[in-house]
Amino acid sequence: MARKGLDPLDGRMLHLLRQRPREGLLEIARQLGVARGTLQARLDRLTGAGVVTGYGPDVDVAALGHVVEAFTTFEVDQPAREAIAGRLRAVPQILEARIVTGPGDIWCRIAGRSNQHVQQVIDHVLEVPGVRRSSTVIALSALIPYRVQPLVDEVAGLPADPNPGTG
Repeated sequence: MARKGLDPLDGRMLHLLRQRPREGLLEIARQLGVARGTLQARLDRLTGAGVVTGYGPDVDVAALGHVVEAFTTFEVDQPAREAIAGRLRAVPQILEARIVTGPGDIWCRIAGRSNQHVQQVIDHVLEVPGVRRSSTVIALSALIPYRVQPLVDEVAGLPADPNPGTG
């Protein structure tokens, strides 16, 4: 991508694609008042630049029966970090893992069927060589679920949505 950021057309395109992911590109292009080829070229450019990283579907883990969301920080032996990461990838309930600063080393987002199930996942990780201890908080509710559209709108120079929702 030669230029940095997004322009307003990119922002509106991404907004419509996130809002109506099953709608065809021809219809999205019609709504934006541009040719389908223009829309496809912009989408290809954003995908090639790593801005667009996927095409859904989004899945609600609670609807899959994993109603408890926990955020766990693991303290680890630094030389073992890569081996630990490999073991974490093998745990389906770990939705996300990040190396972080602060008192812990690796932060994980865990989905469990119950508090006890989350404890089992954590205990399983604590058995991994190099993992020393953990600290966990359980999410009670989501004030702002994961979203990107407000940031996309800002970068693209679009006005703030008065009803931003969760896009």
